[in-house]
Amino acid sequence: MAALIVIPARLAATRLPNKPLAMIGDQPMIVHVWQRASQAGAGPVVVAAGDQAIADAITAAGGTAVMTDPALPSGSDRVHAAAESFDPSGKYDIVVNVQGDLPTLEPRLVGAAIRALADPKIDIGTVVAPITVKEELTDTAVVKAALSLKAGADVAPALYFSRNLIPSGPGEHYHHIGIYAFRRAALRRFVTLSSTPLELRERLEQLRAMEDGMRIAAAIENTIPLGVDTQADLERARRFLGVK
Repeated sequence: MAALIVIPARLAATRLPNKPLAMIGDQPMIVHVWQRASQAGAGPVVVAAGDQAIADAITAAGGTAVMTDPALPSGSDRVHAAAESFDPSGKYDIVVNVQGDLPTLEPRLVGAAIRALADPKIDIGTVVAPITVKEELTDTAVVKAALSLKAGADVAPALYFSRNLIPSGPGEHYHHIGIYAFRRAALRRFVTLSSTPLELRERLEQLRAMEDGMRIAAAIENTIPLGVDTQADLERARRFLGVK
């Protein structure tokens, strides 16, 4: 299966303005993410840039950027637009959406999302990791996944995603990592769908796909990349990477 990795990025952010261009060491955050996604060796990596400054930063670093309409409503829409522009003939039958605010991304997570598509009945692959920090169990910023997990399996069908703790009762709980490997047909279908009340209620885009009958599977990994949404997150990422 040939994969195209797309990183959507735009400057409009309410909590951390100009987030993709925030400097971590001597490079903008978006360049760190592009480099780490490229190290996965899963396929070509392009940045779906909603602003010229983002495209300029990527091309200056030696990468490929595709300009997308900044008015597109979601990252998935930007990923689809960039994939269709970069690969109009459909050579790549998998499109991996890697969030542009994961500067500590471990490259192997890209491959993990693709691995979750091993079953041809699965439309979308993603990644989860066991929750090991107690505070995350009740943190609504941490998305949880309920899985149909069989003993010894490292990939499992996803049953539901929520910002609340699911499932109830004792046992392992899983932190959802926002990397998605779409089959090309599934991505094309997804962007034609309207938002659903359940999606809007949970503020989770993947529920739109599930309500439409798409099947999602999650690869289980043991690492969680640091997502950057605030200045405090940015400082943590700088410390993690050993730069200022």
